[in-house]
Amino acid sequence: MIARDGLGLIFIGLAGTVGLALLSTWWDSRIVAVLAALVALLTVFTVFFFRDPERHFDDQPGILIAPADGRILGVEKIGHHDFIGGDAVKVSIFMSILDVHVNRIPSDGSVEYIKYRPGKFFKAFLDKASEENEHTEIGITTLSGHRLVVKQIAGIIARRIVCHLKQGDTVEAGARFGMIRFGSRGELIVSADSDIHVTTGDHVKGGATVIGLLPSAVDKAGSYDSTQAKNVEL
Repeated sequence: MIARDGLGLIFIGLAGTVGLALLSTWWDSRIVAVLAALVALLTVFTVFFFRDPERHFDDQPGILIAPADGRILGVEKIGHHDFIGGDAVKVSIFMSILDVHVNRIPSDGSVEYIKYRPGKFFKAFLDKASEENEHTEIGITTLSGHRLVVKQIAGIIARRIVCHLKQGDTVEAGARFGMIRFGSRGELIVSADSDIHVTTGDHVKGGATVIGLLPSAVDKAGSYDSTQAKNVEL
């Protein structure tokens, strides 16, 4: 299966390959034939990059599904987080150019806000990329009342963040919601008393790897003012 966000680029690549191949035959040109071969290789890579395999997981109450494929850069406590409503823990995932780049919902719930922030394009595995790079932040309230945040962060090569969600959407764990082109970083922020099962260096698969469990109890007191965030559709 191919991600819909890549179909246009793949079509252009196929058309360019066929067109150059025909021209190389008509003109008997080795240079055009080489160009056709290069475009064909680029198209094959584009198909590889935009692959979107089906993913499955064993559902159970309170599970957290990896929002992205890649290597765990770190699991760290970050102190108080306004949306989480208390101390939080952040799980950072580095998506290399060879990983699947389709992003997935970590838990059933509803979208409270979507906040887009333009920024820089540092290498995605650097700590400063978390806050300084261009990113989209998505706040979700789970069916059990827990709050979590998913971040799509651009990298040095990635120049386009795609998010198909909007405020008020009902979402399901493992469902596709967007992607980042080409090589990037994903983060999941949850309550600090969540039980995280992964550690630095682990490799996870979005929509398949259970990376932790939400706390069994939740304080539902208070409410988050979603007007604090800028809601956008990318």
